[in-house]
Amino acid sequence: MLHRLALLAAPIAAIALVVAAPQVRGQGVEAYENADAVRAAIERAQQASQRAAERARSLEAAAAEAEQEAAKVARQSAALAARIQETEAQIAVAQGRLSLIARQQRALDARLAERREPLIRLTGALQNVSRRPLVLSVFRPGSIRDSMYLRAVLETTIPEVRGRTAALRGEIDRSRALHDRAETLLAKLAEEEGRLALRRKQLAEIETRKRLAARRRGGEADRQEERALAFAEQARDLDGLVARIDAAGTLREELAALPGPVMRPSDPGRARTRAIPIPAPTREQVRSPAGLRLPVDGRTLRGFGSVDGSGVRSDGILLRAGGGAQVVTPAPGRVAFAGPFRGYGRIVIVEHPGGWTSLVTGLARTDVTVGEQLGEGASLGVAPSAGGPIGFELRLGGRPANPLDHLSN
Repeated sequence: MLHRLALLAAPIAAIALVVAAPQVRGQGVEAYENADAVRAAIERAQQASQRAAERARSLEAAAAEAEQEAAKVARQSAALAARIQETEAQIAVAQGRLSLIARQQRALDARLAERREPLIRLTGALQNVSRRPLVLSVFRPGSIRDSMYLRAVLETTIPEVRGRTAALRGEIDRSRALHDRAETLLAKLAEEEGRLALRRKQLAEIETRKRLAARRRGGEADRQEERALAFAEQARDLDGLVARIDAAGTLREELAALPGPVMRPSDPGRARTRAIPIPAPTREQVRSPAGLRLPVDGRTLRGFGSVDGSGVRSDGILLRAGGGAQVVTPAPGRVAFAGPFRGYGRIVIVEHPGGWTSLVTGLARTDVTVGEQLGEGASLGVAPSAGGPIGFELRLGGRPANPLDHLSN
C-alpha cells in the first residue's frame, strides 16, 4: 500500500509544475474585443505589408532609373517611406500574434486552475493517510479491515489521479509551447523594431537633404508658404481654409489655361480682337485621383458621413495610427498647405490633378513644404509618438467625397 501511496508523488509534482508554468505577457498590443478582431487585424496588417513591399520595389526601381538627382532623391524618399510602412505592418502582425498567444495562455490558466483544486484536496488527504506508520495497524482493532478498505479505494482512485494529472501535464506542455512561440515572436519583434529605427533614420537624412535643397532655391517657395500661412490666419475653420486654397488653386489653373502673348500686329488700326474662352471642364475632372490610397494604415474609427455625439457630420474618415506611424501622400500632387492648424494638430493639404484636393490631419510632424511637388507615396510626416487618429478628407471642387469610393485597387 505504501508503494501505491508513493505513486501520488506524480500528481503532486504535476501541480507544482502548474504553479510554475510560464506566463505569456502582451508587449504593447492594442486591446481588441475578441480573438476574431485580432485575427482580422493580423490579416489587414499582412495585406498592408504586402502592398507596401510592392510599392517600395516599384519606387526603388524607378529611383535606380532616374537620371536627375532631384527625381532620384524624391523616389528614394518615397521608397523608404513605403519600406517603413511595410515594417510597421510586420510589427503589427507580430503584436497581433502575441495578443492571440496571451489570450490562449489566459484561457489555459483558467482551465488549469479549475483542474488543480480538486487534485490538491485529494492528494492532501492521501498524503495524510500515507504518513501513518503501517505497524500501528496491529495495535488498533479493525485496522486490518480499514487497510483493506483503503487498498480497495486506492485501486480505484490512483488510476483516476493518473488520468487527471496526465491531462494536466498535457495542458502544461501546451503552455510551454505557447511560451516558446511568444519568445520567437518577441525576438522577431525586436529585429523589426531595429530595422524600423534604421529606416526612419535614413528617411530623416533624405528629408533633411531635400529641405536644404528647397532652402537654396528660396524665393518663390517662401512666398507661397507665407501666402498659405495668411490663409490659415484668415480662415475661421478648416472648411474655410480648404475653400480659400481651392479658390487659389482654381485661379492658378485658369491663369495657366490662358493663351500665351500674341505678337503685335503690323497695322494695329486694322487688327481685330476676339475673346478666347477658357476651356470647359472635361470628363477627366470627375475621375478619381490616380493611384489614390490611404495616407496611413490602421483601423477605421469613423466613417464618411457619420455623425458624432455633438451632431457634427464627418466629411472624411478617421484612421487609428500606431505610435510614430509613417504618413504618406494619398496621391501625387502639389502641397498647398503644411503646418499646424487650430484643433487639428499639423495638417497637410495636397492639390491633385483634375480639381481634387486631399486633406490629412493629426500629424505630429510634417516633412513637406508649400509648393512642393509630391510623387507617388511621398512622405508627408508622422503620427504622434503615442499613436492617435489621423483624419483623411477628399474633395472635388470643394465638395466632400468618400475617399473609400475612389481608392485605387
